[in-house]
Amino acid sequence: MLSRTLSTCLLIGLALSAGAEEGWDPLAVGSLTASPPSPCQALDPGRELTLADAIDGALCANPQSREAWANARVQAAQVGVARAAYLPSLNATAATARVRTGDTTRDQRSIAASLSWLILDFGGRAAGLESARQLLAAANATQDATVQSLLLATLQAYYQTQALGASREAALASERAAETSFRAAEARYKVGSAAPADQLQARTAWSQAQLNRIAVEGRLKTAQGALNTLMGRDAQRPLLLAGLAQGALPANFEQDLDALVAEARRRRPDLMAAAAQTQAARAGIDGARAAHLPSLSLGLTASDTHNAGLGDTRGGTVGLTLNVPLFAGFATTYKVRAAEAQAESRMAAQERLNLQVAQDVWNAYQALVTATQTTRSSADLLASAEQADKVARGRYQAGVGSLLDLLNAQSALASARQQRVQSLFDWNVSRAALAQSMGALDLGLIQNLQEGSTP
Repeated sequence: MLSRTLSTCLLIGLALSAGAEEGWDPLAVGSLTASPPSPCQALDPGRELTLADAIDGALCANPQSREAWANARVQAAQVGVARAAYLPSLNATAATARVRTGDTTRDQRSIAASLSWLILDFGGRAAGLESARQLLAAANATQDATVQSLLLATLQAYYQTQALGASREAALASERAAETSFRAAEARYKVGSAAPADQLQARTAWSQAQLNRIAVEGRLKTAQGALNTLMGRDAQRPLLLAGLAQGALPANFEQDLDALVAEARRRRPDLMAAAAQTQAARAGIDGARAAHLPSLSLGLTASDTHNAGLGDTRGGTVGLTLNVPLFAGFATTYKVRAAEAQAESRMAAQERLNLQVAQDVWNAYQALVTATQTTRSSADLLASAEQADKVARGRYQAGVGSLLDLLNAQSALASARQQRVQSLFDWNVSRAALAQSMGALDLGLIQNLQEGSTP
């Protein structure tokens, strides 16, 4: 009967080990983390890439998102380890040997099972479980922060590529205008109505416009490679971006900064992670102190030994074990001190981040206000520069204006176009940066940006 019991224990242990290898989750810790990144959808090479497509690609294919999710799973598994401390441990052993005594040789076989169950430890396991739970909360919050940072980086890269594409078009327009001016100066020189210097200046301005266009095209290629990399694709893959709708600028951006900072401190995932790490460190103090205290365990053993020619020997024990730590070379004392110092360090880091949140919101808010004002002014600047260029061109073609006036007007127009493109880029990115500084950058805001609406 005892042998049958021991064999059953051995089979149970083997079954539990096999279940663990197959990904069994008996303590249900898998549900404590977010869902894994969704599978990537293949992009049609001929379809224009929208902002939503770029974000989806980054979330599913960028290694940062998968790394953050895997780190959260590691901490979830540690919660399982902490929960397992409340359950008994079961071990089974089997042995066979040939024993020689003098001229006598006999076979010996034995099987044994033991169960150990920690019943009372005065808070050690509870502290370990609380620490694991808080570290899991920190890992989940860190995953959220990583996702928001990835969203912002992808959005910036997408808008940067869009801005450089618009800059290339502006540079092409300036190049064509410079070529037209050169042709006009060349024609006037041939008929003797312009000095040679006019032709040379016009040629120089055209060459400079060509160089500007080439430089912009180089930066555009680099931006396309950066966007591909964020989407988990090779940098050299071709990209065709969809156009973006430009929403109307709100008339007033004035908001209560104190309310914005309070909202940010409530929602920022990195601040949540810091708070959870502080709580985990405090739980570590309780765990270190519990090492000073006694523990009570229940133990059960059973064994069956067969000795050829001598019969079988069966036995078993059941009892309670009280373990009282007396002296460990002051190691426990210093472990408590280390845990207390660690908790103090985490609290200081949390306070530092708390201040950083306010600064991040302040910087992002001021950047958005500045970008909004710049965008409005750049529209007026562009309209004025276009009118000035039109007048200067007409005067030069009529023979009453100088080439210098025309070149100055073209240079001002090229600068106004670039400032307009940059201001729109800054405005769109500043909106997302403010949301990210408040912990509110999500797919809903991305959709608003894609549609050009104002949140």
